[in-house]
Amino acid sequence: MSLPLCLTLSRILLGPIFIALYLYYPGMGISLELLPYLLLFVACISELSDLFDGFFARKHNKVTELGKLLDPMADSVFRLSVLLAFTQGFVQIPLLLFCIFFYRDILISTLRTICALRGVALAARWSGKIKAVLLAIVIFFILVLMIPYSLGYLDLATLRIISIYSVSVASLYVIYSAVEYILANKSYIKKAVSL
Repeated sequence: MSLPLCLTLSRILLGPIFIALYLYYPGMGISLELLPYLLLFVACISELSDLFDGFFARKHNKVTELGKLLDPMADSVFRLSVLLAFTQGFVQIPLLLFCIFFYRDILISTLRTICALRGVALAARWSGKIKAVLLAIVIFFILVLMIPYSLGYLDLATLRIISIYSVSVASLYVIYSAVEYILANKSYIKKAVSL
């Protein structure tokens, strides 16, 4: 296996690791004060692997069809794992917000797969790239907020309210990006579906 592919697969594995750390940290002997730093470390590793897998793939001419398929899937798996974890524990964003992100990714992935099977390639859109960056920013923002919470400088209610508002703003953009993607590729989707 090539290095870019290993980096991509590592992001898929980091999702369950994040969930386990966030939900079961007391049983692992991890203090609440240490937890935010560990979660930030895992999130940083995931984002850096996303940055470097594409860089190494292009630099060493290792761009493959499998890599093109797995890379966006790995991004979704990790970020959705984080959001799913945040529906539990002390952050507790509403499950409905998670579902917006989840079903958006399922919808777009399904459309791209159907079109690819029919020989129609749907290009990635800038709105999708912005969505990914925005979600990463929101995740890091919540993780950073957990530091003053863990030290007793931020109460739980405030942490939850700020987290919910942050994810809500991102979810509005996610809905927009899904609509924009479908409208921009409407003719290609119609062509693929009619084949």
